[in-house]
Amino acid sequence: MAESWTVLKILKWTSGYLAERGIDNGRLDAELLLADLLQLDRVGLYLNFDRPLNAAELTDFRQRVGRRARREPLQYILGRAEFWSLPFRVGPAVLVPRPDTEVLVEEALARATPAARILDVGTGSGAIAVALAHELPAARVAAVDISKEALLLAAENARVNGVAERVTFTPGNLHALADGEFDLVVANPPYIAATDLAGLMPEVRDFEPQLALDGGSDGLDAYRALARQASKLLVPGGWLLVEVGAGQAPAVQELLAAAGFGELFCRADYAGIPRVVGGRHI
Repeated sequence: MAESWTVLKILKWTSGYLAERGIDNGRLDAELLLADLLQLDRVGLYLNFDRPLNAAELTDFRQRVGRRARREPLQYILGRAEFWSLPFRVGPAVLVPRPDTEVLVEEALARATPAARILDVGTGSGAIAVALAHELPAARVAAVDISKEALLLAAENARVNGVAERVTFTPGNLHALADGEFDLVVANPPYIAATDLAGLMPEVRDFEPQLALDGGSDGLDAYRALARQASKLLVPGGWLLVEVGAGQAPAVQELLAAAGFGELFCRADYAGIPRVVGGRHI
């Protein structure tokens, strides 16, 4: 007689299996993977602890667990992530949106007028652009990225969140845009120093797009380009706001100051790490 694998039994086994492979939240990941497979929420999963899985469900679940055990990000396996309490499709072409980046959205909203013209540089999944468009119904948002695959996902995320008519996506970099159009330029650029890439967590190092991670020899290449070019894109009085990595805020502020930006500020995330640097085009 074949062994019966109930929801509770397979959750217990998977939690231990993932923990052995260095995954800290093995139980939570197991629950999310199984709930997605069975089309339940986590409460529904708890109410079905005694339910046995059929052969097809077991096969599918084992494949998902195998991917997670190889340290593929949970969000890529599920095909989705949440940002700013909004749903986003994600995949290997884009970074997984992080809660820390919500601080950048907060700072942008604090400085944007209701009908602001906003540019999101290196939009990836479109998380920042879509969140801002969602909160500012009269705003016009432009987003650029050099990855066509990322732009396809970003456009889908704009559609899913009901802002597709107010966000435009352009392939390429800042040179693809006209001068002097925007009230606000925001970016979460690549900021990992090239020598630090090998030491990242496997989920990041081995699966997320290196193009969106590698910030050059010191991690500041993208900030240098933004400091040089953003003033050509901003109207007088417009703001440039960027997310920064741990320890980078002073250097990025110096770059903005050298490029002529004023009213410089730095905002920490909710873990107390300086996370957003901004300046005003004088």
